[in-house]
Amino acid sequence: MTVTQPENVEPDVLATVAVLTYNGETYLEQILSAVEGQVIDGDVDILVIDSGSTDGTLGIVARHPAVRLHQIPNSEFGHGKTRNLAARLARGEFIAYLTHDAIPATDGWLRELLAPLRDTAADIKAVMGKQIPRPGCFPLLKYEIEGVFAGFGPDFGTTVFSDDGTAKEQGLIDALSFYSDVNSATGTAFLRNEIPYRDVRYSEDMMFGQDIIEAGYKKAYAPRGAVIHSNDLTLDEYGKRMFDETVALRQIGKPIPPMRRRAQLRMTVRGILADSIRIVRDDYSRVGTLRWLLVNPRFHRAKWRAYRAATLVDLSDDAAIRAGSLEHSRKVDPEH
Repeated sequence: MTVTQPENVEPDVLATVAVLTYNGETYLEQILSAVEGQVIDGDVDILVIDSGSTDGTLGIVARHPAVRLHQIPNSEFGHGKTRNLAARLARGEFIAYLTHDAIPATDGWLRELLAPLRDTAADIKAVMGKQIPRPGCFPLLKYEIEGVFAGFGPDFGTTVFSDDGTAKEQGLIDALSFYSDVNSATGTAFLRNEIPYRDVRYSEDMMFGQDIIEAGYKKAYAPRGAVIHSNDLTLDEYGKRMFDETVALRQIGKPIPPMRRRAQLRMTVRGILADSIRIVRDDYSRVGTLRWLLVNPRFHRAKWRAYRAATLVDLSDDAAIRAGSLEHSRKVDPEH
């Protein structure tokens, strides 16, 4: 393991941008260049935490001498605990997180993401930014991403979420708690000393958002702090990711009832029909429209087949969960 930094915030550093990598060569050069080009009134520290990459990731980092690299074995990676590690290594007053496939959309990304945190009167503790689907993203994922973030508020302003104790319905509580750390920021001291990420297998960001709201704090959505991001997933990988996400929600106590086969069929058909209308109305080329009308339904079938399997799997059956898991399939041998 490489130890790079004592656990002290440096007063002249405004923010640490932490990029978590594992075989992230595809977009990492664009990410680091975009972060280095941010226009903001303060010093920015860039930290890459790599968990055993075997591609060109480390070579890309080496081409950016201002970037600090901290390496951990793949077996030590955890979505929550590695983000907590980044907070301990951070030099900045604030810490912003990017995954290795999230590219800042503008040179004002960091300024906009940090603005709610820097407004001391607002007393906001965590911020998530917008995600813009990558060109070429398959329609099902594209429309899901657009729909999710459109639901948090208009692109021209910041939306603040908190609970005054009146939220009783689970749907409202889940909406208030929703959080994604693909593109997010919080105070370094807050994360170290008050509410850290939980060390869970998946959905650490959803639990972090829930913990913030339940503790009586505020969080915000800053749409102008946007990144280009959508997962590059094959059909098989997409199904396994849906399985992981649904199992994880069950593991953290979300009330997800078993899905019947009839409901699986109904949701599949409904999704295919709705997306087909969107595809025809979208700005795809004629060839692109025909392609996605043929291919996109396969993603809907994979989605709801995996979702149903995740609602039925025994949460105590580790072997069954590993068999359906994308996370498990991407784990490398700890002796690697």
